[in-house]
Amino acid sequence: MLLTIDVGNTHTTLGLFDGEDIVEHWRISTDSRRTADELAVLLHGLMGMHPLLGDELGDGVDGIAICATVPSVLHELREVTRRYYGDVPAVLVEPGVKTGVPILTDNPKEVGADRIVNAVAAVDLYGGPAIVVDFGTATTFDAVSARGEYVGGVISPGIEISVEALGVRGAQLRKIEVARPRSVIGKNTVEAMQAGIVYGFAGQVDGVVRRMARELAPEPDDVTVIATGGLAPMVLGEASVIDEHEPWLTLIGLRLVYERNVSRL
Repeated sequence: MLLTIDVGNTHTTLGLFDGEDIVEHWRISTDSRRTADELAVLLHGLMGMHPLLGDELGDGVDGIAICATVPSVLHELREVTRRYYGDVPAVLVEPGVKTGVPILTDNPKEVGADRIVNAVAAVDLYGGPAIVVDFGTATTFDAVSARGEYVGGVISPGIEISVEALGVRGAQLRKIEVARPRSVIGKNTVEAMQAGIVYGFAGQVDGVVRRMARELAPEPDDVTVIATGGLAPMVLGEASVIDEHEPWLTLIGLRLVYERNVSRL
């Protein structure tokens, strides 16, 4: 089985693939202070619950693919693969790793690994042109050309960042649960804030995607828009431009990158 690990700024998502099928997944908080040994214990605890894996760490895992936006966590995971999975092929997405997607930006090395991996999965699943909207710590919009090239994107504050900022900077406001309110016009402060977040982000997605699609393709309607990320379900029903929802897009991309590199290890 292939273990895929997507380390985001706030959460880390893990997926276990049996061939092309994801058979198990976990979501944990990202903590840059965790050591390699602590991460190994955490992995052992999670995977020990799966019936297709053995009792010992690494039993049943024959490949590992990792991408990370937090360098310190990537460093510790590299140590995990060396110390605890030494006989298992591991692919860490970083410069020099073959993805199959040309990166046409001013400085390809500064593009987040997760955004590249998302583009890999988008091209494989839906072809180009495409736009991936990833609802994570930041909301990112990534554009893929008709020829399968990563051509750039947009980065904006994420939903949770915006909620936290309102609670911190608003004297009479507080932190709220991110949930869909009863109506756009809030009847109380909490609902008013929820409406601002949910419908405000939906409007942002529609506006940004439409502008990107006009630059990306002669016929904007030909652009496939894919939503992913843990908070995507909050906006799916309100944003009119989203065509597909693939919650495991990054993990699928990691599987594809692993397959394109494992023969070179």
